[in-house]
Amino acid sequence: MSDVSAVLDDLRAESDELDRLVGDLGESSWTLDTPAVGWTIAHQIAHLAWTDRAALLAVTDADAFAAHAAVALKSPDTFVDDGAREGAALPPGELLASWRDGRDALQRALRAAPAGARFPWYGPPMSAASVATARIMETWAHGQDVADTLGVRRAPTDRLRHVARIGVRARDYAYAVRGLTPPAEEFRVELHTPDGDVWTYGPEGAAQRVTGPALDFCLLATRRAHRDDLAVRAQGPDAEQWLSIAQAFAGPPGEGRTSAQGAEEGGA
Repeated sequence: MSDVSAVLDDLRAESDELDRLVGDLGESSWTLDTPAVGWTIAHQIAHLAWTDRAALLAVTDADAFAAHAAVALKSPDTFVDDGAREGAALPPGELLASWRDGRDALQRALRAAPAGARFPWYGPPMSAASVATARIMETWAHGQDVADTLGVRRAPTDRLRHVARIGVRARDYAYAVRGLTPPAEEFRVELHTPDGDVWTYGPEGAAQRVTGPALDFCLLATRRAHRDDLAVRAQGPDAEQWLSIAQAFAGPPGEGRTSAQGAEEGGA
């Protein structure tokens, strides 16, 4: 099995897990408010469907994606919300079918993509594996919003390694999006999984270190929980600062989550 195929299998599994949460919801449940301010469950699924369609364009028709991106980027602060709002206005059954069809079409396109191909995106071009990894991160993060809304506790899986990896690799982006200069040195990140594994990133002897549960780091990097409520710890002032701004997704940080102590943090 190729690396791309394995990542796509994980994307399918992550999507299927979220589908099991929403597939049998009654119509009224689709209008429940989620922790992301202004977004209902319908908005969460509509956003995933919208982004899957954008990714499908990028993989299959670069010119059409360029036209789409040009329109979207005319409203850089609102196009994500606008796309979610449009999809959320659909009847739940139609929205659910659209999300299913779009993600299946993206699966097929990525599996058929030529080896080594790179596809345009709102930022740098991405490989097929990177597209799939980004879709896992978004599906997991928005699925967390849905799970929190429904009072469902999801068991962490090894698929979190994709989310964690993006969170680590996006360190410098988190600084740049806030107009800050990233630290020159790499950090050491050590994340512990429920089954006893440790995922490590960066040089072992680095002075700046981050440690904690993999799930907590993923919640932090996707800004789905407040840092004060998580067991992620920093050693060193630069690592300490990073934990206050860590962000795995593109775009502005958004509005925040609220901690048990009532503080606010970003993450829409």
